[in-house]
Amino acid sequence: MKFYLARLALHDFDALLPVIAEDAVFWFSDGDHRGIEAARRAFEAAWKAVENEVYTLENLYWLAIGDSAASCIYNFHWKGMAAGEPVWGGGRGTTVLRRDAEGWKIVHEHLSPANAFKTAEA
Repeated sequence: MKFYLARLALHDFDALLPVIAEDAVFWFSDGDHRGIEAARRAFEAAWKAVENEVYTLENLYWLAIGDSAASCIYNFHWKGMAAGEPVWGGGRGTTVLRRDAEGWKIVHEHLSPANAFKTAEA
């Protein structure tokens, strides 16, 4: 995940290719993105919408780590500029990785905005 974050900071999708599986599925607030080209469009649209974006993770917790698969949950935060104004947000994430001959690759990522699920007040 550290390598993934470092590559995300470059805002260059080609830099992410070593860590994203060809059959990856990303679930973001704007919809589902299946495969490399769909993921490319989603990432590049986000980078275009938010200039100078900084993305961070905290409270990373590994749910499972095996020889061929691993999954983790975390809180994410982002900030940057849009239309000359500061913007920010965050939420919760889940990432599933699979090990292949080339190493660990993301096969699924699900990001949910903060407060996406609210409970009724008593």
